[in-house]
Amino acid sequence: MTSAPSSPLLSPLHDRHVALGAKMADFGGWEMPIEYPGGGVVAEHTAVRERVGIFDVSHLGKASVTGAGAADFVNACLTNDLRRIAPGSAQYTLCCDESGGVVDDLIAYLRADDDVFLIPNAANTAEVVRRLQAAAPDGVEVTGRHQDFGVVAVQGPRSDEVLQALGLPTGHDYMSFVEADWQGAPVIVCRTGYTGERGYELVPKWDDAPALWDALVAAAADQGGIPCGLGARDTLRTEMGYPLHGQDLSLEISPVQARSGWAVGWKKDTFWGKEALVAEKAAPTRLMRGLLVTGRGIPRAHCGVTRDGATVGEVTSGTFSPTLRQGIALAMLAPAVADGETVEIDVRGRSLPATVVKPPFVQTQTRQA
Repeated sequence: MTSAPSSPLLSPLHDRHVALGAKMADFGGWEMPIEYPGGGVVAEHTAVRERVGIFDVSHLGKASVTGAGAADFVNACLTNDLRRIAPGSAQYTLCCDESGGVVDDLIAYLRADDDVFLIPNAANTAEVVRRLQAAAPDGVEVTGRHQDFGVVAVQGPRSDEVLQALGLPTGHDYMSFVEADWQGAPVIVCRTGYTGERGYELVPKWDDAPALWDALVAAAADQGGIPCGLGARDTLRTEMGYPLHGQDLSLEISPVQARSGWAVGWKKDTFWGKEALVAEKAAPTRLMRGLLVTGRGIPRAHCGVTRDGATVGEVTSGTFSPTLRQGIALAMLAPAVADGETVEIDVRGRSLPATVVKPPFVQTQTRQA
């Protein structure tokens, strides 16, 4: 895997975050807002669950795969089956290596049979592009476009009202996108997100992102919404049980272990890592579970998990749930551990009781029409 650059990269919205007084931190090689003044993570999390929040996620990667047979090529490489969707739809998928480990998880936008737009994670974009370029047949071009586009997420029950205020399309199906125009500039509007709430991800050109951000923030304020940082994005996704690459998915944690097999086209003739994943599917050695803390404390990644004194796994992501007002975690556990069982999490030498559950931890309206 490629390492992050020595100096962090900057979003096209960086000056907006600085002007708002955001707390900034390195995220996948990019200096991004973690939280803003005026309430921090909990207030931002609550805004998304109850009203609407605006996120800058321009650090996410972008790449294009174009040319005759581009969709078939992507389908032969990545795990999910692009034949399940039609042009105008997006799909969650994974890039695996031959061992079945996850190089990255990403969203594929199927624009046409000869045009697939990919949004990988920030730190993994160069590696995903490299692998695809190395495998591409004649006539198929793979182009890294990381800094050609920004990405702004509008998430929450009032997200439609925010987009409507700007004259942008709303109401299309979950995991579908519309190629729209805003003030003479192109923008992709996709009904996706990483929060569990109804929402959209907007993909404008890099230089068009600041004006779009300003308009979205102003429209959100009319709905009681606020800008939100990556701290709230993390608590929101953990409440939904959504995996984060590098913690809940990695070269050591396969889609089978992470219970992401729903994003694998098992009946496809080929995809990277298929042989290893098919073999693992028959007898997995560990599986992702949710842990709902019943005591007082917050679990963190790498905390050990025991049952009746015996080690049964390890926390991969842990946080305080602002919605539930208690600790929650995702953990890799032995397959014999069942939902409903009580386990103990070792938090700095203190034993924290928790119940094994199936995520999501909270119910939301992601797919509501």
